[in-house]
Amino acid sequence: MMPFTGNQWAIVVLVLILGWLLGLLSRPGSGRWKRELAEQRRELDEERQRRETAEARINASNERIAELERQTAAHPVGAGTAGSVAAAARGGRDDLALIRGVGREGEIRLNDAGIHSYRDVEKLSDTDAATLEGRLGLEPGTIARQEWREQAALLRERKLDEHRARYT
Repeated sequence: MMPFTGNQWAIVVLVLILGWLLGLLSRPGSGRWKRELAEQRRELDEERQRRETAEARINASNERIAELERQTAAHPVGAGTAGSVAAAARGGRDDLALIRGVGREGEIRLNDAGIHSYRDVEKLSDTDAATLEGRLGLEPGTIARQEWREQAALLRERKLDEHRARYT
C-alpha cells in the first residue's frame, strides 16, 4: 500500500471543504420544502373541513325533507281531500292564475295538489297552507303574505274591480 502524497492530501481536504460548503448552501432550501409540506397539509385540512360542512348541510336537508314528508302525510292536501272532491263534483275549475303570486305554472301545481277552485284556496287552514307551501316549494308564509285566501274570496264573489285595485 502506498502512502498519500501531499497533492492527494490537498485534494482530499479540498473535496471535504467543498462538501461542507455545499451542505451549508443547501440547508436554507430544506426549510422551503418544509413550508410547502405544511402549506399542503393546511390546504388538505381546509378541504376536509369544507367537505364535512357540506355533508352536515346535506344531512340537515335530508332530515328536513323527511320531516316535511311526515307532515304532508299527516295533513294531505291533494286529490281525494274535501276541497278537490267538491270541485270535481261541481265539474268546475276556477282560474287560479288570477290570484297574484300564483300564475299559470302555479295553477297547474295547485291543481296537481287538489286545489281547483277559489273556495278551495279560501278554505285552506293555516296547517293546510303550510303543508301546501312545503309541497309547492314556496317560502313559509307565502300564502298569508300574498293574501291568496283574501284574493280567492274576492274572485269567487266576482269582485274583479276590487281585486284589480288591491292586488295589481
